[in-house]
Amino acid sequence: METDRSHRRFLLTLAGLFLMVWGALAIAPFNRHDWLLENLLVLALVAALLFGHKHYLPSRSAATLIFLYLCVHQLGAHYTYANVPYDAWWQTLTGESLNDQMGWERNQFDRLAHFSYGLLLAYPIREVLIRLGLRPGFWSLVLPVDIVLSTSAVYELIEWFGAEMLGGGLGRTFLATQNDRWDPQKDMALATAGAIVAMIVTALVVKTQRSHNDSAS
Repeated sequence: METDRSHRRFLLTLAGLFLMVWGALAIAPFNRHDWLLENLLVLALVAALLFGHKHYLPSRSAATLIFLYLCVHQLGAHYTYANVPYDAWWQTLTGESLNDQMGWERNQFDRLAHFSYGLLLAYPIREVLIRLGLRPGFWSLVLPVDIVLSTSAVYELIEWFGAEMLGGGLGRTFLATQNDRWDPQKDMALATAGAIVAMIVTALVVKTQRSHNDSAS
């Protein structure tokens, strides 16, 4: 019982921290209309966690990963993904332009966000699948990658539809392709790559834990 209370306190602490981050980044965003659109994703995820909390409480690891992803997303929502000033921050710290050092000609924060989607949410997805009855084996490592790829494709379709409906500057801001014709494909590839990395790490951790338990017994 004490462990259960401790776990719930941990989840509430993360929720409180996210509310603080959300509140701070809700102040004077770069584009309020785009901020509202981007926060529909947060609203959907929070609603799913609240409605499903009686059946699924994320582990500490999964909850921390979800928290980190939401923080990345909120940063992108505040500035709009194409305008996050990471290069200016890097220049303040090092005196050098990160974009120049890496040979980048566009703002790369949206690429980081899509990679983070797979890297940070594949493990929570796997955890949900196992809670639903999937055996923790090969398919529990493959299906999260598949889900990340398919949901990334759905999101790109939603972005395209939303941009068409909004039109003009807001549509371009929401789409955030930055004149890259292959932007949707690259975003999906990066999300999938992040999920693959996450599942490889998960497989190694599970194997290490299993070997440790076998040696201990």
